[in-house]
Amino acid sequence: MLQDKLNAMSAASAAKLPPETLSKMLQAKEALGSTDILQRAIKVGENFPAFDLADANGNQVGSQELLQKGPMLITLFRGVW
Repeated sequence: MLQDKLNAMSAASAAKLPPETLSKMLQAKEALGSTDILQRAIKVGENFPAFDLADANGNQVGSQELLQKGPMLITLFRGVW
């Protein structure tokens, strides 16, 4: 089952962290859980709001402009902290 695999991955990642780092991450997770962030998040089937962002070359690109060319896939990369 997917949830079992995700739980195993989470446990394996947690085991690699220093205890103080894991503690801070769990505190941050709990703090986020006590907000209304899940109620404000975009749900499956909802439209993503229009946006303008800079591309890799610094040029402004709008989602409405991209959608005129066809379907759009959005991926998020958090980078290395």
